[in-house]
Amino acid sequence: MISRLKGTDDILPPESHRWRRLLRAFDDLAQRYGYDLAVMPAIESTELFSRAVGETTDVVEKQMYTFEDRGGRSVTLRPEFTAGMVRAYIDSGAQGIVKLAAAGPQFRYEQPQKGRRRQFYQVDLEYLGEAAPGADAEVIEFSYRLLEMVGVDGIGLRLNSIGDASDRIAYRGLLQDYLRRHQSDLSEDSRRRIDSNPLRVLDSKADAEVVGDAPVPFDHLGAEAADHFSEVRSALDTLGIPFELDPRLVRGLDYYNRTVFEFYSSSFEAAQSSLGGGGRYDPLAELIGSRQAVPAVGVAMGCDRIVEAMAAVEVRRLNIYVVVADRDRTSDALRWVADLRGRGLKVDWDASTARSVKSQFKAANRSGADVVSIVGAEWSAGMVSMKVLGTGEESKVPVEEVEEWMKQR
Repeated sequence: MISRLKGTDDILPPESHRWRRLLRAFDDLAQRYGYDLAVMPAIESTELFSRAVGETTDVVEKQMYTFEDRGGRSVTLRPEFTAGMVRAYIDSGAQGIVKLAAAGPQFRYEQPQKGRRRQFYQVDLEYLGEAAPGADAEVIEFSYRLLEMVGVDGIGLRLNSIGDASDRIAYRGLLQDYLRRHQSDLSEDSRRRIDSNPLRVLDSKADAEVVGDAPVPFDHLGAEAADHFSEVRSALDTLGIPFELDPRLVRGLDYYNRTVFEFYSSSFEAAQSSLGGGGRYDPLAELIGSRQAVPAVGVAMGCDRIVEAMAAVEVRRLNIYVVVADRDRTSDALRWVADLRGRGLKVDWDASTARSVKSQFKAANRSGADVVSIVGAEWSAGMVSMKVLGTGEESKVPVEEVEEWMKQR
């Protein structure tokens, strides 16, 4: 028997019921906020990620699934959505504001544990072409509302600004001086990053005590970045989105500037406890070759982690399960199932012509349906028997009134 690969998961019922609930909520909310669907390639040029994400990041150095294809090109299974979304925006020749939503798997060669898988799933939102702080606030609000919609308890939001590239020139030197003075106490990875990527040391859990007194980007913002961040915070207050300032939050990818944020939940605890996050990434388009800057902000939320954090709410998979009490009525039942589905109801039945009514009722109970619709002798009079599975209540209902009867329950 061939088993699934380490760090991957088979997502089957009943767990998949919560996945469906999450993905439907994401799609519904994205449409409400004006985000169009983007379906992205799972494989891209390796250079896209090395230039966009950063050659000295853990993602590029250690985690990417990279290989040479049969044409001799270096290609990579996508480790994140954003670089590909911006690449697609540029490739399409789009200009101005474009709002995109996507969902699907990402791939990183991680050490598998709770909340960290080698194939993991994200829902992703990108607000492209807009520099205003209101775009940052909208993306953050969307993420918060999504977690609320699917029943995540104890939602928390960490918020910071890492400023612009010009702000970080002086700050980078201050941070490097501090890290060099304490480098004997740093992990090997962090010592190596002092020259190449010192901001990443702030995000190192292994070095949390050492960097506790290090200077932080928030204290070295330029006037424009400070004003931008003030407006983001004001908008979130207006929207009623609670947050906590975390001056050490930097995120793990090189393309971020200004606003960065992460969501967490009291109902999900793991070594990697973030449910998702994102921020502003105005430099990214130029990093991957655009001749023009494209201001943008986005978020990626981890489906695997959100599903674990979701409250245990019973999901009714079906509205009606059709039981055929008279097998001479099988053709009528088939048309009845199709008719109900055509009206938008979630309906199933036993396609076998051999099973007893008792067996069909057992299947109905297993299905999680609200109601059983029994096709029997009363069909010839234009009636069906409707039985509520939770209470046993039974009613004779005219066929043409079943949909209304369901709405009034």
